[in-house]
Amino acid sequence: MAFGHLVLIPRSTSSIATTAASCWKSKKFADNYYANSYGRRALWQSDRNLTKDHSIKTSLQHNISKLHYNPIERGSRCNKIEKTYLTNASSSAQSHESEPEVHESPKALESIKKGLVMFLQFCRLYAFLGMIPAGLSSSLLAVDNFSEISPLLFLKGVLQYIVTFFFTSQFVMGVNQLSDVEIDKINKPDLPLASGEYSFTSGVILVTSFLLAGFGVAWMLGSQPLIWSVVVTAALMGAYSVNFPLLRWKRSIILTSLSNAIAMLASFHIGPFLHMKTFVLKKAATFPRSMILGCVVIGLFYTIITLTKDLGDVEGDKAAGLKTLPIRLGVKPVFWLCVSLIQMAYGIAITMGALSPVLWSKIVTVVAHAFMVFYVWNHALNSVDLSSKDSLHSFHLFMFKVTNN
Repeated sequence: MAFGHLVLIPRSTSSIATTAASCWKSKKFADNYYANSYGRRALWQSDRNLTKDHSIKTSLQHNISKLHYNPIERGSRCNKIEKTYLTNASSSAQSHESEPEVHESPKALESIKKGLVMFLQFCRLYAFLGMIPAGLSSSLLAVDNFSEISPLLFLKGVLQYIVTFFFTSQFVMGVNQLSDVEIDKINKPDLPLASGEYSFTSGVILVTSFLLAGFGVAWMLGSQPLIWSVVVTAALMGAYSVNFPLLRWKRSIILTSLSNAIAMLASFHIGPFLHMKTFVLKKAATFPRSMILGCVVIGLFYTIITLTKDLGDVEGDKAAGLKTLPIRLGVKPVFWLCVSLIQMAYGIAITMGALSPVLWSKIVTVVAHAFMVFYVWNHALNSVDLSSKDSLHSFHLFMFKVTNN
């Protein structure tokens, strides 16, 4: 197929060469395209006359000549198309680059949420929160006359105790998990160390930080009762948990009960009482009868809590070679022993309340503890499945709540 000659307008050598090559390719493509198109049209219209066919071909040649006649104009159009393409490509790239930021935001929030959940599981804050009422009541017992202390000063003393024993309580929980990783893989596999969410090194760093923070706060405050309470609690619970020679007291039923009861009394009763009495009020360390009685009853409560904790951990404790009381005697006898002990503790409280010279105190103490006797008994009979580990763990939490509130 013949076409007219291509006329070029002189420019710089490189520009003319580039433009000519571009237009030659465009012309060649157009030739092929129109040739193929013409061939198809010839097949479709084979019954038409040659004159009309020749007219179509001449028209096509004329259009192609016009399209490629001015290469400068063609180059300008190519440049405009190229610029438009690059602009669209850039916008598309920016759009794709912004997409990860949108997707990364929910992922970051999810990661933060998961980290917070893991931290709360490691700290097990229910134990500390459950002990705050005990510390508050012990602080109140230290005040003989409320006219001698302002509400602000009392609140300040309570907050000093709470901050100190927040860190100490987390040390107690953490050191026990560090020592019982293999046991917790059976008994409590959702804990961060047992599940592998936290490495052992991370656990050590957290536990050490908690201990130093608790001792550091007490030291900066200058409260001797808080300092000694932190030392006693950390020493006893470390001896109970850590598997060192002459330690790991959880192997012994007697040492287990004594270490837990004394540590909790020091942390949540004696420590707060003496802190308020001697450090805040600047008075001599005298123990009223109510405080002594409270320590006896609460000490019994803490022994019960220690025993109920072992009820749901029999499987893991057996694997670790521990001889807890539920392993020695069986789950059912120890369960009913705990129920009987708490009923006995409530009976003591009812008796002491009935002997109180203050009428309103007598009525409140007797009625409240009589209600608790029936409440605990009904829960033990109707809400606990002794064959279920989860049910026994729930019973431990129930006993923890009723003995600390």
